[in-house]
Amino acid sequence: MVSMQEFARRISTLGAGAFTSDDVVDLAITADVRISDDLDIDADLAQRLLDRVSPALPVTGAQVTAAQWPPPTSSRAAAPPVSFSSPGAVDGPTDQTVRPRSAGPARRGRRPGSRPNR
Repeated sequence: MVSMQEFARRISTLGAGAFTSDDVVDLAITADVRISDDLDIDADLAQRLLDRVSPALPVTGAQVTAAQWPPPTSSRAAAPPVSFSSPGAVDGPTDQTVRPRSAGPARRGRRPGSRPNR
């Protein structure tokens, strides 16, 4: 849980502009929540307030109210973007070579390297 002032400060660090306690009260009013300066904000209330912030912020209520701030960032790289040109079709890298399918009869027998059944 964090104080209203701390909640406002943390939201400000996320690029939502200069967020003040008055802004938090405005969010609470739009979320139909009674709030006061001495009220600590828990994860559930923080999420209800964050749901009212536009544009949406990249954190959850639990992250904003956690003891560790700012939230840890992932060390994994983000997946590369994929563009969809039509439903069901995926545009991949253009340097992929296309191998033609063989039109011959189906092969019979074992695959190379497979073991016989016992």
